[in-house]
Parts: sequence; C-alpha cells; structure tokens
Amino acid sequence: MAKSKIENKGSVNIKNKKAEFDFLLLDKYTAGIVLTGTEIKSIRKGKASLVDTYCIVHHDEVWVKNMYIAQYEQGSYNNHVERRDRKLLLNRKEIRKIQSSVKAPGFSIVPVLLFIDENGRAKLDIHICRGKKEFDKRETLKEKEDRRDMARQFKKNF
Repeated sequence: MAKSKIENKGSVNIKNKKAEFDFLLLDKYTAGIVLTGTEIKSIRKGKASLVDTYCIVHHDEVWVKNMYIAQYEQGSYNNHVERRDRKLLLNRKEIRKIQSSVKAPGFSIVPVLLFIDENGRAKLDIHICRGKKEFDKRETLKEKEDRRDMARQFKKNF
C-alpha cells in the first residue's frame, strides 16, 4: 500500500545543530521562503543544509544568505543556483521587531530549522540570538553530558 501525501508531509526537518551550541537563542519566528520549483523538490528530498547560514534585513525585507539547497537531479536547464540569496516571508510587524533587535550590538539572526509544514510549504524557523562565550559553551557541554548520564542511570534501573 502506498503512503498518502499527508503521511509524507512534515517528514523533512533540517536542523542547524551548531546554532544552539554557538548562540543563545532568544526570539523565534517562523517564516516562509520564496523558492523555485527545483528548490522545493530538493528540500522535500532532504537535500539542503543550514551550515554557515545567516539572515540579514535589507530594505525592509529579510533575506537568508548562504543556505545550501542541492540541485535537483532531474532538473534541466532551469535548475537553480545552490547558494543563492532567498527572501523570507514575514509580515511588517515581525520585520520591524527583528530590525530593532538586530540593531543592538552582539545580536544576529540565525536560521535553526528548515521544515515542510502540513500544507506542503517550506518554512524556516529563525531566531534572534546572541553569541555565547567560551565558558557558556563548556557549560552547555557539561549539561548535555549530565542529561546523558541521567538517562543511562534511568535505563539501567528499569
């Protein structure tokens, strides 16, 4: 029996794992992305990456830079450029909030999660964030190890 379209949707979750380690994530926004046909097909196959990706606000529009979306194998002459700038779809109120937050020194906009929503559209979770210091990163690693140890102890007891 073939899977229905509803079961396939939502299966793509491309994460920027390094963002949580390098940055303190503050405000979260979910934005749509302006894509071409071959780009959305590649994303649905899971062939995208958020490594070294960042966002900027330019002329009251939010753009994602350096996001990698692999070329679609079956795309012909109208295949897309892999690392082009892509516009994010947010309303004016959200863009103004983002602009005012990023004006402060030390704050930036980082994409954390690329996913397909229940309607089949590509969405990007972006966060306003502040960079972590070295001791913050060590503390994060220690917390992660502690959680692992507690999980092991829990499994051992049951």
